[in-house]
Amino acid sequence: MSVVSASVSIMSTRLVNVVVDAADPPALAQFWCDLLGWRVSLAEPDEVDVQAPPDDGWRFDLVFVPVPEPKTVQNRLHLDLASASPDQQMAVVDRALALGAERIDIGQRNVPWFVLADPEGNEFCVLEPRPEYASTGAVAAVVAAVASPTALAEFWSAATGWPVERTGVEYASLRDPDGRGPWLELIRSAAPHPVKNRVHLDVAPYPDGSVATEVARLAELGARPVDVGQGDVRWEVLADPEDNEFCVLTPR
Repeated sequence: MSVVSASVSIMSTRLVNVVVDAADPPALAQFWCDLLGWRVSLAEPDEVDVQAPPDDGWRFDLVFVPVPEPKTVQNRLHLDLASASPDQQMAVVDRALALGAERIDIGQRNVPWFVLADPEGNEFCVLEPRPEYASTGAVAAVVAAVASPTALAEFWSAATGWPVERTGVEYASLRDPDGRGPWLELIRSAAPHPVKNRVHLDVAPYPDGSVATEVARLAELGARPVDVGQGDVRWEVLADPEDNEFCVLTPR
């Protein structure tokens, strides 16, 4: 493992949402609220937002949006949930199962964490206690399966403003420079990307920025515009250098 300096220049966009496609956004949002102890902050026909308590450290929203297509493949992005003790880990697993989650096998074999799926089949992990996740709050990490973690980490560092804190042969890890909230973990995977990601990230310019300027900046770093059926909207949909879709929202 190598550790990368935490210093990073000020970037022009920041991470604002983790977005989940859903057949029933209100129901899926309620599952995650009940599991994490969070609350619904916005409920509209085309979007349900879930927010963490102020002391949790998670400073962006978990957003659920309606889509007509069903889930067909394993998600390339998922959440890892933290635990402070073996008893707490089991308590989180038991709570998830009681709320409608299921244990699933994705080939993990004999590992110290549990792999589950939420009521719409979205995979997530409940981790054993790990020192690096002791201060993250309920969510330890947002995890993405990618072909080249170290190379793609540089792009996402530029997109989020988060420095690359750790790298290894199979992974790269980014963290908010103030050390709060979850990690963004890129894990090496040879899995194909056959359909639009069902979970994606949103970034946004700061209040004095512009969508057009930031889209151009990210394009210079390897992003490209994509059409996922978004129609005439105020934000831009791009794909990162490995074709993972993400959105550049309006300044905020």
